[in-house]
Amino acid sequence: MIYLDYFIFPGEERETDFILGIKRTCYNSFYPFRVLSAHGFERIDFEPITILYGGNGSGKTTALNIIAEKAGIRRDSAYNKSNFFPNYVNMCEMSIAKDIPENSRIITSDDVFDYMLNIRNLNEGIDLKREELFEEFLDAKYSHFQVKSIADYEQLKKINKARRLTQSRYVREELIDNVREYSNGENAFRYFTENIGENGLYLLDEPENSLSPKRQMELVSFIEESARFFQCQFIISTHSPFILSIRGAKIYDLDENPVDIKKWTELENVRIYYEFFKAHENEF
Repeated sequence: MIYLDYFIFPGEERETDFILGIKRTCYNSFYPFRVLSAHGFERIDFEPITILYGGNGSGKTTALNIIAEKAGIRRDSAYNKSNFFPNYVNMCEMSIAKDIPENSRIITSDDVFDYMLNIRNLNEGIDLKREELFEEFLDAKYSHFQVKSIADYEQLKKINKARRLTQSRYVREELIDNVREYSNGENAFRYFTENIGENGLYLLDEPENSLSPKRQMELVSFIEESARFFQCQFIISTHSPFILSIRGAKIYDLDENPVDIKKWTELENVRIYYEFFKAHENEF
């Protein structure tokens, strides 16, 4: 499915005209001006899965933020807009092939990290609650409590439960939402599967962060199936060879000047991995 058809960034000449029109001289940065134009990057023609590849400073995250802002895509984490961000976005153009669904969103590394941090804080709360339940179990199991009124009924239920169960079983049943069962990587993967639904445009900024190679491969399968069967469109920034290997993805190499479209096996980062493993082939 294609919701966003193409996107056009202002070229170097338009950027220069704008900057020369700024009368104040107090600015030492005109970000995001001069970022994408430095790589001759002016237009993206989208496929169901489009990837922006490049090293640090190549502008792939900047491009995602600009597209998300222009398209009105929902986001959770704040980002560096700068004084001139709205001016730049207004100069951009885009073509929509089909109305962008409301559930569309941009997912950044900060979103995933915040989710994992919230789970960590929840786990710390669970640890404290667990200690309280240990004491509660012992008090209940060996209690000589006698029911005197209907108000004592809940306490009686706890006593009977403590006498019926082992300590570990009692605590587990009281901590139904024990999220410690999942590792950080598993929680990061769950974040994507829980926040990517059917019929949506999703912008993913370096989704490989916090994911092991195995989890990255699972995310690749999830993205491929979501685009093929569930009418999703993806625009992804990454330099992970696993994400870059997504079948049918159109890849823009932002390390080139001008930006070029390449196969994933032609990209420098992937070639470095290939040469490394090729050099150690006899050790496998």
